[in-house]
Parts: sequence; structure tokens; C-alpha cells
Amino acid sequence: MSSKVVYEGWMVRYGRRKIGRSFIHMRYFVLESRLLAYYKRKPQDNQVPIKTLLIDGSCRVEDRGLKTHHGHMVYVLSVYNKKEKYNRITMAAFNIQEALIWKEKIEYVIDQCMQHQGAQPSNGNKYISFEYKSGMDNGKTASSSDRESQFSAQEDEDEAHPNLLRRTTIGNGPPESIFDWTREIDSDLSNQNISNQAFSRKHWRLLQCENGLRIFEELLEVDYLPRSCSRAMKAVGVVEATCEEIFELVMSMDGTRFEWDCSFQHGSLVEEVDGHTAVLYHRLQLDWFPMFVWPRDLCYVRYWRRNDDGSYVVLFRSREHENCSPQPGCVRAHIESGGFNISPLKPRNGRPRTQVQHLMQIDLKGWGVGYMSSFQQHCLRQMLNCVAGLREWFTQTDERNAPPRIPVMVNMSSASVSSKKTLKPNDSSVHPPSLDQLNSASRNSAYQDEYSDEDEDFQIAEPEQEAYPIDHENDARRTVLEEEPADEIDLSSFTGNLRRDDRDNARDCWKISDGNNFRVRSKHFCYDKSKVPAGKHLLDLVAVDWLKDSKRMDHVAKCHGCAAQVASEKGFFSIIINLQVPGSTHYSMVFYFVTRELVPGSLLQRFVDGDDEFRNSRLKLIPSVPKGSWIVRQSVGSTPCILGKAVDCNYIRGPKYLEIDVDIGSSTVANGVLGLVVGVITTLVVDMAFLIQANTPDELPEKLIGAVRVSHLELKSAIVPKLDPDPS
Repeated sequence: MSSKVVYEGWMVRYGRRKIGRSFIHMRYFVLESRLLAYYKRKPQDNQVPIKTLLIDGSCRVEDRGLKTHHGHMVYVLSVYNKKEKYNRITMAAFNIQEALIWKEKIEYVIDQCMQHQGAQPSNGNKYISFEYKSGMDNGKTASSSDRESQFSAQEDEDEAHPNLLRRTTIGNGPPESIFDWTREIDSDLSNQNISNQAFSRKHWRLLQCENGLRIFEELLEVDYLPRSCSRAMKAVGVVEATCEEIFELVMSMDGTRFEWDCSFQHGSLVEEVDGHTAVLYHRLQLDWFPMFVWPRDLCYVRYWRRNDDGSYVVLFRSREHENCSPQPGCVRAHIESGGFNISPLKPRNGRPRTQVQHLMQIDLKGWGVGYMSSFQQHCLRQMLNCVAGLREWFTQTDERNAPPRIPVMVNMSSASVSSKKTLKPNDSSVHPPSLDQLNSASRNSAYQDEYSDEDEDFQIAEPEQEAYPIDHENDARRTVLEEEPADEIDLSSFTGNLRRDDRDNARDCWKISDGNNFRVRSKHFCYDKSKVPAGKHLLDLVAVDWLKDSKRMDHVAKCHGCAAQVASEKGFFSIIINLQVPGSTHYSMVFYFVTRELVPGSLLQRFVDGDDEFRNSRLKLIPSVPKGSWIVRQSVGSTPCILGKAVDCNYIRGPKYLEIDVDIGSSTVANGVLGLVVGVITTLVVDMAFLIQANTPDELPEKLIGAVRVSHLELKSAIVPKLDPDPS
């Protein structure tokens, strides 16, 4: 590939020395077609960078969120290779837009590497050079010749999970205690699963319109949320501002909040957990008989993230903290669930528009709640009115040209923050050295200016970039029906320890799920993005094993007498999917899919015999929870997910089988959802469909490898496997 510049500009070098002292410096970053490097100043001819990182399909962009250092609030990104997590480059920006553009460009380069080709952007320009002024320069607006990326690839909107970022780790993920109520709203916007839309809407009703807002109330029949709290209420309104501008105000806890939030009296930072999670103290200003009703205060976890569609999610949940005990003269209220969902809308008359949804489910405690039924609802509406406050704040403000910068929050134990220090970079012409020179220099400087944390690597699944050309010839529309087996396999000779039961009310069992319950890409998907019911499976699900052990169970095909060994003896080919569930006791749910033979040249055969990078970019899971609580259903969702981009997958190719060990513990987000599911697993009915994503017309339509329904699973029914020792 060419070594011409793709993207360049000043950014903050952020990190921590090995002795524990933090640092923050201005550095000049250069992103090339296969390389990310940074310099102390704008590089001259053949200048050797401080450090380089080769970009390939295994690279990840870790979103570390907002960090406070030396009086600055910076938005931190960390770029690393999954194969070498210790070798990473960490960079930061003083406003979110600048960091997001860098993240987008780096992800574009990763996309190109994953495609094994140097595809040019549709505008014909192979490289575009950018230069940003330092965020240190008195907060001046960053300049760019291409503010909206020309590299943005067309995405599959139906499958772009709103909670997940492309090959991007989001800090440590949301705390397990926080309920992500925005998943419910996201499912409304998705046309992937119509039943989910109806399910979400029936739990809310419009209570009234107030201050230009729609106020909704949770319906009475919802009986599986804690009843100690009042019914949840949410306000929905449209604000003429960008998502970033609104997000800046929502995250602020300083004097600007008095201008739009009438219920805010005081706020401070209790603990900064990571860039996306913090523990906050918040005192409410309520106007209900202030002479008789004590003020309320809160100690809660705040988690935030940015979705791929440009929306922001901010979630709240009360918690106890040793450094935030109830304050004298206040009643400690309790937030069961709450937060903001800030979603972009189409501009109108050239002005940006954003939908803001604010949900709260709170117990204000105290005697007023019991004696005056209207007390809680009145106070809750007062809190929700902050959405109207946001709308009016932007309506009456015209000076919004500067990029939003999140203000530093005052620590609860400190009355002030560190004073700001300013560094100004030097300018000079850029002529990057060759790739060989950079590689040589990187070997000697890899550890001099970087402290590499051994953070857990997880990335959130999103559909692969659609990079194929559209061909309208009839022969480009052929199907892959020839992959279906010609005749059925006798299932009587296959057994697993989890029993099969096709009855609807059966418990602790599995059955084959109807393929028509899942929608997949049609043969015309590349033309009209249409999806159709999946229909018949390519392989037969012959057995399911439910296993447990004191350690993680890899390569379960070695289990003596398992369905894969039986299939091999009969000359059949097996695909084994081993879902590994971590914990004090490790569990594995193992599915055995069998076929008589693989069709040469088919997508399934290319997946089985392909390399791990191809497999990671194609193996797709479609989940669903037909029966279960609202919290679990909104957490699991029903959006297709590329497993290899969401969690670590290990592929073991045997003579007559391919085993896929899916380590759910490799993703903090997936692990958090799993923790919620395991606690109520006996009450759930879960559907899972596995398939290979089709990206080109000759691969369409998509066909399921197989689909399974697991009903009311019992942990105690799992058995300890007898794994044969390795042949070596």
C-alpha cells in the first residue's frame, strides 16, 4: 500500500508513567494506510517518530471516554492490536468531535485491511490530508476540509446495533447494576423485529403534554420491576441543537446547569471509575412545601456511551458509597433507573435537531411519599421538565460555534481542581519517512513513552462494511439453496446431556427453533436492503450438551462419545458452537450441527476452510428472548451480532469438524448482560440462530446454519465433561 498521508494533526498524548505519575503532552499524529505514528512536532523529511503502530485487521480502537488530568477533561482513545495488547498508542482530544473523527479514520483503515485490498473512496480521492489546531489553543474551533468523513462506508442500518461500536471497546462496559432502558427505545426504531416494537410500546402510555413535551407513564400491568419505587415516567422533546452540545450540558454539574435544570441544587464527583462511569453526588431542589419537606439528595452511578448512529446514552442508578453518606438535613432518595437518550434527527431549515428522552424511576423516600400521593409525581415531573429547559436554553442561545468541551467536575473532597497548563506546538512541513524506517524505529521506542495497561479486549459487534459493487445481471442473483442437504439425517444415534423436548411448556430442555422466526438478507439485499424469513436450516442440530467445570472448557469435540465423534464415524461433517460462560463455576452450552457434506465453493465451505480473520468477520448470531422479563429482553435484544467482532472466538479445525469456542467472558458488556441473564435463567426462553453473513450478490440469500430454542434452563442439570487428553 502507499505510504501517503491519510490523516494528520495535533492531539494530546495521554498516559501514565510506570512510576504512577500521569502525563499529558501535545503530539503530532500521522495516520497512514497501514500505520499510526506520532512525533514531538510536525515531522520533517525522514524524521523518525516517537512510536508507531502497524494497522491491520486485528487492530481495535478502545474508547476510554472522559478523563480528568491536570485540570483538563479529555476524550481518550487507545489503539492496539489484539495480538499485542501491550503495544498500544493512547491519544486524546479536548472535544468529542475531534476524537470521533480520528476514531472514524482509524476504523476506516482497519476496514481496508480486513478487506485485503486497497479500495478507493467513492469520490476518487485515495488520500485526504487533515490538520487540526490544538485544543489547547484557547479553545479555538478545529478546522477541517472534510468535517463529515468521505470515507464513511455504507452500513447495514437494520443490523447496526445502537449500543455497539465498530471494533471499539467501550471502557470497562456499563456496571452490572445499571438497566439500559434505551435498548427498549432502540428496538422501536429497528424494523428488524416487529414484535419487539409492539412489546415496547405497550408498556408506556401518554400521560399528557406539558411545556411542549410528551410525558409518558409506565403502565400498571408491568409487575416485574421493583414495586418499592413509583412507576417510571419519561419526557420526550425535540431540541434544536447537536447531540454533542446537548451531551455537554447533560454531563455538566457546574453553574451552567442552573440555567436549564430547575431541580438541580448542587452536584459533585464522588469517584471516577473509568472514562465512562462515575459515582456522583446530587442534591435536588424541589419546591413542594419547602418549609415542611426536607430536601432530597442522591448518590448514584452515571454511565454514558456514544452509539454508532451518533446518539448518546446517559444512564443512572443509585448506589451506596463509603465516601458519600447521607448528608445532614437531607433525605437520601433512590434512583432505580433513569437517564437520557439523545438521538439525532434530520435537520430542518438548516438547523440541527435532536430528540431528547429523559426517563426516571425514583423513590423520594420520606414521610411525604406515604401521606401525599401527588408528592412523588409532582417532583418527578419537575425533574423531567429539564428537557424543556434544554430546548429553551438552545432556543435563546446563538453563540454555539466552539466545539463542546466537557467541564471538569468538582470533586466532593476538594473545593477546586488543578489549574490549566498550556502547551503550543510548532508547525513545519510534513514529509513522513518510509514504512521500513518507521518499523525499525518502533522496535527501539515501543516502551519509552507508553505505559500499556493489560485491559480486557472486547469490541462490540456491528455488521461488516458493504464493499461490493452492485451488479444487476441475473447470474449475480443466484441463491445458495444448493448448500441444503439433499436428505435428512437420522438423529436417533446422536445424544447430548440436555434433553430435547418439542412441547411448548417444557422446561430444562431444547428444541429446534423455526427458521422463519428470524429475518435474514434476501437475494436482493444488495439492491434494496430487504430481508426475508430465514426458512430451512443448512445443517441439522443433532444434540446439545450443558457442561460445567472448575475451568474453561475448550475443544469439547475431544469429549468421548460426543455427537461430533459419532458424526465423524458416520462420515458426516459437524460444526460445533461452544458458548463458554465464565464464573466461579464455568459453564458451556455446546450445539452440534451436522451435515452429510459441505458443498464445494459454497459460503459455508469457504467459512469452514477460511482463516480466522475471515471467520471473525462473517459468523453472525441472531438472539431473541420470546419469554422473559422486560429487563432481560431489553438487555439481550434481537439485533444480529458479528460474534468475532464482539467476543474472542477460537476456531479448531478437525478432520471432520470445525469447533468454535466463543468466550463470552472476553467482553465486559456481554459479561454484564450474561450476569443479568444467569440470575433468572430458569424463567427464560431463549432463541439463538447462527449463520454466515453474506456480503456479495453471489452469496445471497443468507441461510441459517441452524437455530435452537433453550427453555427454562437449570444450572444444576449441567454435567462435568470427560475430555480426552491431547494426542501430543
